[in-house]
Amino acid sequence: MNSSATPYVGRFAPSPTGPLHFGSLVAATGSWLDARSRDGRWLLRIEDLDVPRCVPGAAEDILRTLERFGFDWDGEPVWQSRRQDAYAAALARLKAQGAVYPCACTRRELADSALARDGSHVYPGTCRNGLPPGRSARAWRVKAEGAVVFDDAVQGRQEEDLAREAGDFIVLRADGLYAYQLAVVVDDAEAGVSHVVRGADLLESTGRQVCLQRLLGHPTPHYAHLPVATNAAGEKLSKQTLARAVDELAPGAALVAALRFLGQNPPSGLERAPLAELWQWARAHWVLAAVPRLRHLPAPEL
Repeated sequence: MNSSATPYVGRFAPSPTGPLHFGSLVAATGSWLDARSRDGRWLLRIEDLDVPRCVPGAAEDILRTLERFGFDWDGEPVWQSRRQDAYAAALARLKAQGAVYPCACTRRELADSALARDGSHVYPGTCRNGLPPGRSARAWRVKAEGAVVFDDAVQGRQEEDLAREAGDFIVLRADGLYAYQLAVVVDDAEAGVSHVVRGADLLESTGRQVCLQRLLGHPTPHYAHLPVATNAAGEKLSKQTLARAVDELAPGAALVAALRFLGQNPPSGLERAPLAELWQWARAHWVLAAVPRLRHLPAPEL
């Protein structure tokens, strides 16, 4: 049961850049179980904001795969590509507060800047006090100030000095697309998301999201970042690393493998049980505290 005064609302937010792989299945499984085991709602959001990276038909394939594996969600899926007005309104608020500024810098000009935790470049502040003469705005950046501290339910206490470790980050890109950091904060707040259970590859984004939540007056959800599944070379499973689609796998075997990956202890033979029985066991026995406190973990052979 969810004893919190705030109703539990979780979500799964895949990007339609290709079919679901084992790493995606792990994130969906952990998120669904944490929500359902606490009688919470579980929402589905298609993060198709980065149009150039989206694969035609991938979103529909993801929905079909989730249904085939026995996932259910509350309400209709939300599509980020249809929410431009909400992101524009949030950016307008940030502009009115003086929390953002226009930036004329190109990627090439930032190539020698220090690297942030996530591998992006820490912005050196070139345009913070105004655009250089003769230059026009290409993007908009948030003035990153102060420290962000939060307790992650899996990875433990997290601290980040935003100015030093992240720098002023982009909320509107040079190509006119709203940045992931802004969109996810707006979407989670509007949906009332109380708990975010996702892969640890997004842990380094959390500080920037907390920063935006504070600026926009939104509550900060509880976070739990699950280990990221890697291949034999230690690379995160992804389309780029040719990760195998879970649709090629038997749902029961793949789900049991995901449970074991997440530190749960499913009984022998559960992979052969009907999916409804498998999910019933998993929901009744879900223990978030058993999830390994690791950022990366080798994916099992399937």
